[in-house]
Amino acid sequence: MDSVVPINQGTPRLKEKSWRRKTLLGAAEVYFLEVGYEAFSMNRLAERAGVGKGTLCLYFTTREELLITLYVQSLIRWSCVFTNYLVQPMSSKGYARALYLTALADRAFLPLLNRLEHIIEHNVEIDRLTNSKTVSKYQIEKIAELTSTSLNINELKATEVVNTLGVLLIDATKSSQEGLLDGANLSQDFENLFINYSSEPLFVKNAVRIIEAVRKGAFEDLEKFVTHSSDCLLINEIG
Repeated sequence: MDSVVPINQGTPRLKEKSWRRKTLLGAAEVYFLEVGYEAFSMNRLAERAGVGKGTLCLYFTTREELLITLYVQSLIRWSCVFTNYLVQPMSSKGYARALYLTALADRAFLPLLNRLEHIIEHNVEIDRLTNSKTVSKYQIEKIAELTSTSLNINELKATEVVNTLGVLLIDATKSSQEGLLDGANLSQDFENLFINYSSEPLFVKNAVRIIEAVRKGAFEDLEKFVTHSSDCLLINEIG
């Protein structure tokens, strides 16, 4: 009698690979939050995860490839949380606060986003990079669609709001941390609280100005209102 090969014979192996990949990503996120980008070592990660360097490289060939995967994971996670906060109708201030607070609540999202364009993308295989950009584009479109409804603006303007506030968010949170806590012996909870309150009012104030400028159709004038400085992102008065 011919032997019958079960149709799901490969399922346990696939499940094991999926579990291993998920485990490695979990360990990598914890490690990244502890040491940041510069000190992140694939060798050290393999040790912490209890696998050989060769096994780790079967899943992620470079540090950048792993971190861009972490970024996509955090983007999806954050966007799901943020979009759950969007209601119709919503004030510009309420929208800005929801974006800010949900982004900071995911500790990995902003640090990875901040590194993405400048460093991480330069050592990633084209297929993985293309895939990450496709997923990111889809998430932005999804957020823009719901933003359009919440702020009662068309999707073109909603996309402009999402993209511009993303830049503002990176600069506002990054600059609020530079130099302010150096040498201070503070608990992590207190540091997070300090960073939150030092940048939230500024972000919300400037985000509202940007939303209202976009609402009026002032796309070509946005550069006049957004000025980068070493200390903070300043938005000049509109009109």
